[in-house]
Amino acid sequence: MKNTSSIGSHRQAGFTLIELLMVVAVIGVLSQLALPAYNTYANRAAFSEAILATGNYQSAFVVQAFSGQITALADADAGTNGIPPSVVRTVASHGMTVQDGVITITWRDDGTDLDGITYTLAAQGVLPPIQWVPGGTCFNAGYC
Repeated sequence: MKNTSSIGSHRQAGFTLIELLMVVAVIGVLSQLALPAYNTYANRAAFSEAILATGNYQSAFVVQAFSGQITALADADAGTNGIPPSVVRTVASHGMTVQDGVITITWRDDGTDLDGITYTLAAQGVLPPIQWVPGGTCFNAGYC
């Protein structure tokens, strides 16, 4: 007769403690690397809102320069010669201004990592084609 008992055929089911600890360690290392990169990526995406806000001032500058309203960079200030007026930085809005052909956008006063970060566009003249040089603290922070 054959012995049909299950004494010699027991198989392990599940994971050992060492295997579970290794999985937890790998997840911990990945989260330490991935979360800061994700935060920078999310802030960069959010900061594109401020970069796009320069469009109104940039368009107004180009139209006024092509029409002859602005003949020198010193003529290109917010609230004059067809350029929109400055916007004061608050919790709800970004600060926006133009001074001597330099458009400056400052992130709204909201207490996030982006609070107070600036983006600038400096016109390099008033004759077509107008070249723009970007700048600001967003470059050092990696947001633009």
